[in-house]
Amino acid sequence: MIISTWNVNSVRQRLEHLLSYLKEVEPDVLCLQELKCMDDAFPRLEVESAGYNVAVHGQKTFNGVAILSKRPIEVRTGLPGDENDAHARYIEATVPDGNRVVRVASIYLPNGNPVGTEKYTYKLAWMDRLIAHTRDLLRLEEPLVLAGDYNVIPTPRDCHDPAVWANDALFLPQTREKFRTLLNLGLTDALRAVRDDAGLYTFWDYQAGAWQRNNGIRIDHLLLSPQAADRLKSVDIDKDMRAREKPSDHVPIRIELA
Repeated sequence: MIISTWNVNSVRQRLEHLLSYLKEVEPDVLCLQELKCMDDAFPRLEVESAGYNVAVHGQKTFNGVAILSKRPIEVRTGLPGDENDAHARYIEATVPDGNRVVRVASIYLPNGNPVGTEKYTYKLAWMDRLIAHTRDLLRLEEPLVLAGDYNVIPTPRDCHDPAVWANDALFLPQTREKFRTLLNLGLTDALRAVRDDAGLYTFWDYQAGAWQRNNGIRIDHLLLSPQAADRLKSVDIDKDMRAREKPSDHVPIRIELA
């Protein structure tokens, strides 16, 4: 089973790239973030014509997450823990896998900038809710894949120039501590389970020639429960998507489970 995650930075603007990716890579499941559209504006017909079931949790102008699956899925939307949170940042589905299921979530974790404002407070609170929900999910003892744009740079080797990010919400010690707390529940960072080198990025800013100079950061992650980690075969960053015309500033990252 191939599971990919990709912040498309507007699904309607990136539709051609999305359809090409589905055709070229043929993921069994694709988690999308930053759709920037309501549910009824999602290009459902085009994606369904490519052979995928579609589950969308959209929001006008910003946010929005989706799960595309070749197999039928059962879906829930919204991260538990705050009934007043109207941001479309979390969608979860169970995907049949023989006599079992694989549980997959598409996550668009808050950016949190500028630091010192309610936006950073919201980011940390959202991470606390994710930690609590993940703890509950792990009790199910299922293959679980928490995939998405976490807006977290886990370690200095996950960015080209750590000094530039020292005071950014993506790299502050409090942010990385929350991320480690999440991992310490028993999750595996899929990429770091197979590769330990620096220079592996999933995001390059549109400004200042960041892509051309490989001045990137790794903020898109697939975190695996023990039952999923035991089945991990490979991890790939589909870096070539960033070189296409009018690309997203993120690229897909995917895993293959046995």
